[in-house]
Amino acid sequence: MTLTPIPSNRPLYWPELIHELQAHLPNREIYIVGGTVRDVYLRRPVHDLDFVTPEDGRPIARLIANTFDGAYYPLDDERRVGRALIQYQEQAWVIDVAQLRGPTLEQDLRDRDFSINAIAVSLHDLDHLLDPTDGVGAMESKQVVICAEDAISRDPVRALRAIRMSLTLKYRLSPETKTAIRQDGPQVSHVSPERVRDEVFKLLGTTKPSSALALLDGLDLLPLLFPEARMMQGVTQSPPHTLDVWRHTLHVMDNLEGLLTAFSPRRTDETAANFGLGMVVFSLAHLRSEIVAHVQHWWPAERSHIALLMLAALAHDIAKPMTRTVDPDGNTHFFGHPERGAEIVAQWGTAMRLSNDEIERLHRVVYHHMRPLMLYNSGELTRRAIYRFWRDLGEAGVDVCLLSCADYLATYGTTLNQGEWLRFVQIIKTLLEGYYRQREALVSFPMLLDGWMIMNRFNLKPGPIIGEILDGLREAQAVQEVQTQDEALRWVENWLADHKN
Repeated sequence: MTLTPIPSNRPLYWPELIHELQAHLPNREIYIVGGTVRDVYLRRPVHDLDFVTPEDGRPIARLIANTFDGAYYPLDDERRVGRALIQYQEQAWVIDVAQLRGPTLEQDLRDRDFSINAIAVSLHDLDHLLDPTDGVGAMESKQVVICAEDAISRDPVRALRAIRMSLTLKYRLSPETKTAIRQDGPQVSHVSPERVRDEVFKLLGTTKPSSALALLDGLDLLPLLFPEARMMQGVTQSPPHTLDVWRHTLHVMDNLEGLLTAFSPRRTDETAANFGLGMVVFSLAHLRSEIVAHVQHWWPAERSHIALLMLAALAHDIAKPMTRTVDPDGNTHFFGHPERGAEIVAQWGTAMRLSNDEIERLHRVVYHHMRPLMLYNSGELTRRAIYRFWRDLGEAGVDVCLLSCADYLATYGTTLNQGEWLRFVQIIKTLLEGYYRQREALVSFPMLLDGWMIMNRFNLKPGPIIGEILDGLREAQAVQEVQTQDEALRWVENWLADHKN
């Protein structure tokens, strides 16, 4: 069966680079496909170009790279896919050229995941669409529709991708897509952890990660990804909490996303008008560039720090169901839930094949997520408390401060006391100023003595005792109990006298 080109029902505004490629690839049978066509049709920004051709795609990708003085990589030798990385008009472009995955273009398109990704346009006929699965109809009706009944069973990761596309484009999942996800989505447990991890991180990096979790739950995929998550549903909490643990967790994620948006160029009038979020952003305005730089960090394989932080938010109360107790007065308690939750999130990280640094960050954030609240409840934030906070958490302390704000707002909800909230925000401000503005005085100052000086002066041998002395001396310096080398030597002398045994 031959595909019939149909005129687009709306003007297609192609990037200037496409017209440039027309001139450099004359007489080639080559088609623009996938997300490129979809985004041009929807008038969304385009930064990547995807092409298919009946030929081996690698020589064409190499030709493009050479033409524009870019770099070439053989992306997939088995499938004959090449990638060109070029700069054009001061913009970086990623251009993939693949050989058709079937005997014909139509078969290639029908074998794709969703109809909105299964439209092709000939490079030399930019006004006509090749659309065998009615991707245009899906876009007009704002639906994510599978290309075929077995689309999910052939690649179960597509179940997660469908949810992400639904959220990103604000489309509904079509009935047949939902049916296929429920039927074949559970096979995702047999897919390589790395592929699942990458799609989960993309989901958590969307603008509404709580909606992603709600969809995963509704489509019965949540237990496959995060086995303990559903246990939070229906677990009640005492005041000031107003929600069960699950709904509280989703609200924490919403607040965290709103807070990060309010700090970013994506902030809107709605986020600016939110009192709770607005007071954080106002109070931390002088630290905004540092906070934005922190959350825009990327982990290995382009995993976003924001997604990692959302994973920590999901896990911060994950152990409450298994640590819940009720005292004689009917009050609920969750003793030890941060420690147990840290163990669980580390297990998730290991299962997803995250790097050791990512796992350590998750563990530390969940383990210490209540530290700011404990400092707030103590009534006074001393130099010693600030020092110990950053000593124990390091850079993860920034994540804990952000998560703690989102947690506090979700705890109180509509019962938020503005005065108490401002006092809590002041605690966060003081902590972050200690890290970003007074680090040399409070966190990362030069030591007055080192281990060799202590051993030589007091005739000590190397061992754990030297580390204990240095830890204590560092804290004494931080709180200004010791400010000169002579005072440091006297401090060590007193320490040794107190620890004769």
